[in-house]
Amino acid sequence: MWIFKCSCAEERKVAIRKVPQQAILGEVRRMVEEMQTLNKKLEETESAIEEYFKPIHKEAEALMKVQLEGEERSMKNMVKVMQPQALFEKAEVDETVKNCAYT
Repeated sequence: MWIFKCSCAEERKVAIRKVPQQAILGEVRRMVEEMQTLNKKLEETESAIEEYFKPIHKEAEALMKVQLEGEERSMKNMVKVMQPQALFEKAEVDETVKNCAYT
């Protein structure tokens, strides 16, 4: 009989020790579930934001392309305009050097 009481007491002690562990594990599980839910909501929100800004990004991309093409045309025109002047100045320098060499 005494052995039976001892084993019951030991079982109670073990059960009492498990209660805080189970409570902690339950709380941890609950927190993990909350974090998973928050992560899912965050991913959904990110996706919605990306979808919302897609047309704006496409429009900005198109505007940048047009602007770059315009700048490229301007540069080509500037080169066309400046090239004859640069050639003329080079010829003058060459002529000056040539004349200096003869004197």
